[in-house]
Amino acid sequence: MSGTDQELFNLAMSEEARPLLHALQKHIEENVAPITEEFFALNEGKEDRWSWHPRQLELLDGAKAKAKESGLWNFFLPDADTGEGLSNLDYAYIASELGKYSLASETLNCSAPDTGNMEVLERVGTPAQKEKWLKPLLNGEIRSAYAMTEPGQASSDAKNISTSARLENGEWVINGEKYYISGAGDPRCKIMITMVKTSPDAPASKQQSQILVPIDTPGVEILEGMQVFGEDHAPRGHMHIKFDNVRVPEENMLLGEGRGFEISQVRLGPGRIHHCMRSLGQAEKALELMVKRAGSRTAFGKTILKLGKNVEVIARARIEIDAMRLMVLQAAKAMDVLGNREARVYVSAVKAMVPEKVCVIIDQAIQMHGATGVSQWTPLATMYAHQRHLRFADGPDEVHHMVVGRAEAQKHDMW
Repeated sequence: MSGTDQELFNLAMSEEARPLLHALQKHIEENVAPITEEFFALNEGKEDRWSWHPRQLELLDGAKAKAKESGLWNFFLPDADTGEGLSNLDYAYIASELGKYSLASETLNCSAPDTGNMEVLERVGTPAQKEKWLKPLLNGEIRSAYAMTEPGQASSDAKNISTSARLENGEWVINGEKYYISGAGDPRCKIMITMVKTSPDAPASKQQSQILVPIDTPGVEILEGMQVFGEDHAPRGHMHIKFDNVRVPEENMLLGEGRGFEISQVRLGPGRIHHCMRSLGQAEKALELMVKRAGSRTAFGKTILKLGKNVEVIARARIEIDAMRLMVLQAAKAMDVLGNREARVYVSAVKAMVPEKVCVIIDQAIQMHGATGVSQWTPLATMYAHQRHLRFADGPDEVHHMVVGRAEAQKHDMW
């Protein structure tokens, strides 16, 4: 085994990061868990679904202030002066804890899609772009969105993106439609990184670019909030947006014309790992709820835990979670050791595996709760919907399986 291979199996969190993990766990216990029920209860009865109740922002800003006071802020940004400088591996441990509470990530300024957008701006933004957009994002003052997916195209192949941008008198003129643009309904969302086609005659990998589009630019029209299993997730939402002769300055281009795919490599590897580790946090929560429910309900003279194969279901869930965690940690380590591009097979493997298996575990927890499992009395139904949509967010299962399978075939000169 080579030195690199050996390093890929060293999956321990660094000693330097362990105090941060413990501080994070304390923050969640003291500042996140106590506000969660009140925060979401305030969604009921709002006059405008696409706004925040003032008390919600008060609760959230209070938890964010406490996180900042404790030195818990922007952990997602690996090896950067603007963040804590954590490796992908160290942050993977943190993301697993964040996944247990839906508000936890935002209280540390580690929410998607802001995380990917901030990483892109930190890596490839100009000084002016960083000052205008990265600085307020890093401070948690605004939110952002990433506009790529289109209703009329198979957007899992980014070469299909058809929203056009042409340069005219020092401005990019953008026309097209996007949908499922997560977070674009949030009144705090001020900027979108938008994938566009700028060079239709260039080689396929050089046709796309990414441009900064302020959401209040004339011609940006939010048509509606798309639903996910019947829920619109207001006020953040997943918006259907039309770009009608939207004009932004030429300097809003990121990195350079035709470099959209190159930028995607910056954001997608770490983002997929973050999704997977947060998913494992959800799986841990589902397993905890499953065990507590099964051990506290009695039917046919036994606790549900001891009926049928339920104890085996619980055992398999634990085994699956632990196995998934090791694979995700190794994918994170591969990004640290090999770089995002060379680690893509590791990342695709876990992105294909984790949401699917976590869906099964949450489904089993729902089953063990009976009708309560699909009700508002537990978070399980919401957790399931979120995990199910991750099977095509950041690339569908099929694309990730193709990446892994193709790599295997290439080892034998068969691709």
